[in-house]
Amino acid sequence: MTHSVLLIDDDHEMSAMLTELFKREAVELTVVDDGVKGLDAALNGDFELILLDVMLPGIDGMQLLQRLRQQHRDTAVLMLTARGDDDDRVMGLELGADDYLPKPFNPRELVARVRALLRRTANTMMQNEVLTVSGFTLDPSKAEVTCDQQPLVMTPTEFDILRCLMQQAGQMVSKDQLSVAALGRKMGPFDRSLDVHISNIRKKLPANPERIQTVRGRGYRLVNE
Repeated sequence: MTHSVLLIDDDHEMSAMLTELFKREAVELTVVDDGVKGLDAALNGDFELILLDVMLPGIDGMQLLQRLRQQHRDTAVLMLTARGDDDDRVMGLELGADDYLPKPFNPRELVARVRALLRRTANTMMQNEVLTVSGFTLDPSKAEVTCDQQPLVMTPTEFDILRCLMQQAGQMVSKDQLSVAALGRKMGPFDRSLDVHISNIRKKLPANPERIQTVRGRGYRLVNE
């Protein structure tokens, strides 16, 4: 099975290298080197994953991501950020990115992240059990979530975090367990991505955001109402 991935980055040398690298991984890489054209491709193309650089001509990666999510497009997005720029990473996650990878990166690390995100997306579609708990209804086969009967627009990572919490409603779920379920990897020592994703989910709830409880220093719990 060939996967379809969009790379939006103006580093032509890196893009050529990644195109050849991903051919070995059965990934068809479409490359766009401009933010405006990248947004058009993201909105009108059929991609399983978008690799998005922050620094782009036209519009930058943050603006592109914001406009993409405003159009309710839930394609998984992996941000490529400058090493050490924590503000970019957090901002990207707050705007709806699923994960991030600092530049310069080891190409094998990027391949591993892409594999994990693609595998997670495939597993989501295969698990068809509809879950209903604590006011949420989650349907994996349709990739739909409602809360208190109101539809929620969620990124793939938010969807998988919520599903993991719903499957273990009333129990504490560790941060590592949630990170593996949603991102395919354990958290790093200073990784704030999961906390930002949980915050984003809470902001989308029509009422009672505290139904997702923080277990300080350990993980999160969905109150089983």
